[in-house]
Amino acid sequence: MYAIVETGGKQYRVMAGDQFNVEKLPGEVGSEVVLDRVLLIGGDETKVGTPYLEGAKVKTVIVQQDKARKILVFRYKAKKNIRKRYGHRQPFTRLQVVAIEA
Repeated sequence: MYAIVETGGKQYRVMAGDQFNVEKLPGEVGSEVVLDRVLLIGGDETKVGTPYLEGAKVKTVIVQQDKARKILVFRYKAKKNIRKRYGHRQPFTRLQVVAIEA
């Protein structure tokens, strides 16, 4: 059984036992997060929501709170001797799926 959930403005296809990274969510490592914006549940019988399924939930546990690799951004204006370089590390939360409830 798998589910498609929405969190942080993105959609993820998850199965029980999967780990996946989402936009930063509040909470400590080990705490439970319930994702209730379920768009689809697939398997033997597929259920599609309009846009969300009523009563469907995906229970997850926070495994890690961290930051992604640093990306470097370089901006400049040609022939003006204007240069700006800075970095950015996007925070994320790694979740592990415990159960999918239809």
